[in-house]
Amino acid sequence: MGFSLRWRFLKALWLLGILLLCASQAHADMWTYVDARGVKHFASSQLDTRYKLMFRGMPASDIVGQSDSGTLTAVARYAPISAVGRSVASLEMSPGFMAVKPLVRTAADANQLDMALLQAVIATESGFDSSAVSPKGAVGLMQVMPATAQRYGVASDRGGSVSTKLADPRTNINTGARYLRDLINLFPGQLELAVAAYNAGEGAVQKAGNRIPAYKETQNYVRSVMSLYKRLSPQVQSTVASVPVSTEMSN
Repeated sequence: MGFSLRWRFLKALWLLGILLLCASQAHADMWTYVDARGVKHFASSQLDTRYKLMFRGMPASDIVGQSDSGTLTAVARYAPISAVGRSVASLEMSPGFMAVKPLVRTAADANQLDMALLQAVIATESGFDSSAVSPKGAVGLMQVMPATAQRYGVASDRGGSVSTKLADPRTNINTGARYLRDLINLFPGQLELAVAAYNAGEGAVQKAGNRIPAYKETQNYVRSVMSLYKRLSPQVQSTVASVPVSTEMSN
């Protein structure tokens, strides 16, 4: 097997492991399709007939309970600890992560972020696939929207469009890390809200009364990131009893 083929095989095998790990934590469906340029697109539902089911999670009613105070309490059945441990170990040694590990560490240090948190966000966003593009146009490893990148000085010029520049791992990680740091500053002491805002936008979190918006995708996203973060960083509290969420859908 040639080097290029081995690389693609190992990357695909690792990506499947990470997606299964996220599925075991969030129990969300994952749909994907590859366009004519070979770019992978991910979605939590089948947006059109091009999307094929990669895995199916448990129904939301099977995985969460809502208390009278409007908090989500996880009651999910998790994967065996040994299997999760192997998946995390696979993440740590994966070709995708190893290729950008120095960039992740540099961006984490520059923005005073826990590297494990940045790693968890990237794994959940793209599985360390720099070619990933969301149906809404988010690009690359940290699935950064071009409009968000422009807020941080990424501009179209002779060097390419904003989307083209976001396909570069260094630009993508640096931009995403700066945005994540600003969100953490915006919601001090409430990391789950910062993570929710990374997925749904800070406006959606604020509109929900500084609670996690009542979007299944966002709720699953927060659980995925936080669960993976706890397994990557021994300093993080091992359990979170509840996650504050809005009980009403935002318009």
